[in-house]
Amino acid sequence: MIGRFEVMRARHLCAWLTCCSLAACVVDPRVQTSSNETDEARIEADVVVTPDGERLPWRAWLPEGAAPRAVIAAVHGLGDYAESFESVGPFLTAKGFAVYAFDQRGFGRTAQRGIWAGGDRMADDVHEVARLLRLRHPGVPLYGLGESMGGAVLLRALQRHPPGWIDGAALMAPAVWGRAEMPWYARAPLRVLAHSWRGMKVSGRVTPRSPTDDEQALRQRRADPLVIHRMRVDVLWGLADLMDAATAEPAPTAVPLLVLYGAHDEIVPPEPTCAWVASQAPDEHRTLAFYPDGWHMLTRDRNAQTVLTDLAAWFERPGASMPSGADTGAPVERLCALAGSGPNDRAAVN
Repeated sequence: MIGRFEVMRARHLCAWLTCCSLAACVVDPRVQTSSNETDEARIEADVVVTPDGERLPWRAWLPEGAAPRAVIAAVHGLGDYAESFESVGPFLTAKGFAVYAFDQRGFGRTAQRGIWAGGDRMADDVHEVARLLRLRHPGVPLYGLGESMGGAVLLRALQRHPPGWIDGAALMAPAVWGRAEMPWYARAPLRVLAHSWRGMKVSGRVTPRSPTDDEQALRQRRADPLVIHRMRVDVLWGLADLMDAATAEPAPTAVPLLVLYGAHDEIVPPEPTCAWVASQAPDEHRTLAFYPDGWHMLTRDRNAQTVLTDLAAWFERPGASMPSGADTGAPVERLCALAGSGPNDRAAVN
């Protein structure tokens, strides 16, 4: 619960920012520039080349001595890059899957690192990567795996492109926290800063929230120079645009969908996740896996082995029951109970 003092402090902050913005130069949030060039989309030794000539570094984990039973296109979260799937790749490869991960525009080793590219452009990149992987592995099932922001990007790609380009998608703690679910004292400062001091950078270390309970994983991430630890506020504004778009329309029902969420997630709250899950029409091809011991980075916390085993089972046969039982025992009700309301109540509100 938010105390009266915190609310008053938030109001004073918003008033101060509003006054400051009147004196500041109002500008649009920065978005990546385009070269307006065309190129042949292709996969090279260490990069994916997009139709507009962007070069996206990539990493692959491939099974040895046999064709993969399925191909996984992995899409990383905010601040991360392809190497964030370092634990996922070897685990799934040992099960016979091929895993491909790439640095999204604005992240990792890409040319305009730290600048938001646009959610729809990033979603179209996922679609293009999937098309190229289909050509590389014809006749093999192709699935998407998105973490946090990557889950929202993957969800947006499903909305923007007709069914058939991918055979299923797993969304780990997807970023479905649209502005409609954000408190006013979070929306207002973000809008002011993104349209005035758009280059201002903020760090996640200013809050006590943690993405995982694995201290070693936290230390490795903090020491990684390719992880963006201080984010421009206009990137956060762009992320909010992406989450708005991803939650504005339902997920396509023609594609099997697995959503994974941990009860200890301190990054994407249970309230918007409950609202989004409850707003989706019931469908036999949709599965929610709820992990009482899970955190935001589900494959990088102490419960990772359980989650990885569930992912492998689902990629083996989308819709199959989770070995851990995370999809049983009314997972939607447990998620929404964590949020403080039942799913029917959330659906009525939205």
